[in-house]
Amino acid sequence: MTEYLTGMLVAVFAAGYLLIACEHWTRVNKAAVALLTGVAAWTLLTVGGEGGPQVVAQLADHLSDTAGILFFLLGAMTIVELIDAHAGFQVLLGPIRQSGKRRLLVVVALATFLLSAVLDNLTTTIVAISILRKLVADRRDRMLYAGMVVIAANAGGAWTVIGDVTTTMLWIGGQVTTMGIMRALLLPSLVCLAVSVLLIAPQFRGALPPPPAPEAGAAARGPSRAEQLVVLIAGLAGLLLVPVFKALTHLPPYMGMLLSLGLLWTLTEFLHRGKEQDTRHGYSVAAALRRIDTTVILFFLGILLCIAALQTGGVLESAGRWLAAHLRDERLIVVATGLVSAVVDNVPLVAALQRMYTLAQYPADHLFWELLAYCAGTGGSILIIGSAAGVAAMGMENLDFWWYLRRIGWIALVGYLAGVACYVLLYA
Repeated sequence: MTEYLTGMLVAVFAAGYLLIACEHWTRVNKAAVALLTGVAAWTLLTVGGEGGPQVVAQLADHLSDTAGILFFLLGAMTIVELIDAHAGFQVLLGPIRQSGKRRLLVVVALATFLLSAVLDNLTTTIVAISILRKLVADRRDRMLYAGMVVIAANAGGAWTVIGDVTTTMLWIGGQVTTMGIMRALLLPSLVCLAVSVLLIAPQFRGALPPPPAPEAGAAARGPSRAEQLVVLIAGLAGLLLVPVFKALTHLPPYMGMLLSLGLLWTLTEFLHRGKEQDTRHGYSVAAALRRIDTTVILFFLGILLCIAALQTGGVLESAGRWLAAHLRDERLIVVATGLVSAVVDNVPLVAALQRMYTLAQYPADHLFWELLAYCAGTGGSILIIGSAAGVAAMGMENLDFWWYLRRIGWIALVGYLAGVACYVLLYA
């Protein structure tokens, strides 16, 4: 890989990143920009590099991982849509609606934090934002809640070996242990969440407005209370089944998600088998798929193609080596890695550090690995495009890059640094 080609790759990524960030002014959908950037990056690698067939083979390898993430996302969004079609979330909304905006903030942040620890930050973000759409009618408030969901989901995923993909990578590599990482990172992750909640709380004032009155006859046309409960419980159980299925079978997470979707699909078909065709269709997976915003999936595809091209071109590994060469203190290396992960994907950065440092240098549950798990997991919250949770929220709520940077990014940064300080003070 020549320096010229590396520079071109970085330039293409930076240009695409800037256009995505400026969507509010360009009026070009970010999914279109992401797709163009991803294809342009791989075209550069194929045409400008010296090994076209090898690059194509590497693209096929990356496409396998990319397709797994997209199928996972599609399955999770379909399950959420099925629960919503059966008004399952209404069962949860009654007690929460009585809360003020700040109390709802605490409930949403804590619930997202805990759920992300046992699911993953992507699925948790999809569920949380879907519920917020039913609770919060005001667009401004819902955007603020969505920003807090991103922070809470990433903080919650960092302290368990199944909550965030980078922590899982470190666990599989033997750098961290299950109980060790939980003991070490639970308090720093909570500090990150608590500081962020305290900083964003002044932006919420007053009580939640009452929900709109249902249409006349809506209750008669809608699902029964029993159907609501059955689909809600089955859907949430299906989401919780995903990490269990992965642990038992060692199959990729998307296989567990597709299994859960198939089971819920079969259940809903059975529930409505005696109803008229039009009624059954409204509760079907076909109807749920039409309600899904497919631009979110295409946006994910473009972003993942961009990151895969940077990884194939060695750009991300070079960034990791540059950090290691210029920052001598191990804590500074890890903290800087977390900040870089707000711009590019944290997975190849962590993978690069895993190859550069051995267990002989830093044994399992060493400060280096534990702090790396925290920083890689939570650093992506600083920018909306820095994590899977942020990309999902950006697509679902159409969050603007600069709005997030002004209103949420600095809060995420302060929370991130507060968690780092907590860990260092506890284990220095």
